[in-house]
Amino acid sequence: MNKTELIDAMAADAGISKAAAKKGLESFLGSVSGTLKKGGRVSLVGFGSWSVSRRAARDGRNPQTGATIKIAAKNVVKFKAGAELSGSVN
Repeated sequence: MNKTELIDAMAADAGISKAAAKKGLESFLGSVSGTLKKGGRVSLVGFGSWSVSRRAARDGRNPQTGATIKIAAKNVVKFKAGAELSGSVN
């Protein structure tokens, strides 16, 4: 499912226009992104939680040349599925 299909599904399920569903989805995504940028955590009980983790700098290897390269440290987003979501797919 892509973003357009999700907007269509949200509009149909909620009985709202596609424009309203798109605004709602964009607001949700913006709120989650903003919270994660500040180093916060977003948790939806039963669905899952997003958090930010720091990945340390490390040495890597270029697979074409075999040369050692430096991989910079960076922040990564982690998602952990909640019990209801995990149960619904199994």
